[in-house]
Amino acid sequence: MGRPRSGRTGDFRRRPEDHLPARAGLAYLATVRADDGLRIHPFCPVITGAASTGSSITHRKRRDLTANGRYAIHSFPLEDRDDEFMLAGIAKRVTDPAEVIAVKKAYDEAGATSGEDEWTFEFSIERALLSVYNPRDSGLPLWPPRYLSWRRR
Repeated sequence: MGRPRSGRTGDFRRRPEDHLPARAGLAYLATVRADDGLRIHPFCPVITGAASTGSSITHRKRRDLTANGRYAIHSFPLEDRDDEFMLAGIAKRVTDPAEVIAVKKAYDEAGATSGEDEWTFEFSIERALLSVYNPRDSGLPLWPPRYLSWRRR
């Protein structure tokens, strides 16, 4: 991903993960297959602690994440504007029973459901990009968006 021409670095007023929904929501999870192709699926991210997102993951996605860990999470679009939010980094499986229970509890409290055969992963955040557009009905220009980027040092 190249740096946006109009981008500014390090201008997040909040932590990057604070831009994810507090309740159960959907996002796209992109993983890298064994043949280096991309796999993209919707999933429900859950925030459980400082600078980490947790989620229960099934089958193909977990195979990708355990093989190389690379991921990107992209937000679902908003109803009134075209804002975009992306996180990328390395995921690792969570095996500590207390952490798995905490993620499952947060997931349930957020209104989501999951099965017993799902695995929990922690997503380290290495970089983030937020693209902010004017609302579609504002009468203001929709392009270009304002880019805010962040990268772990």
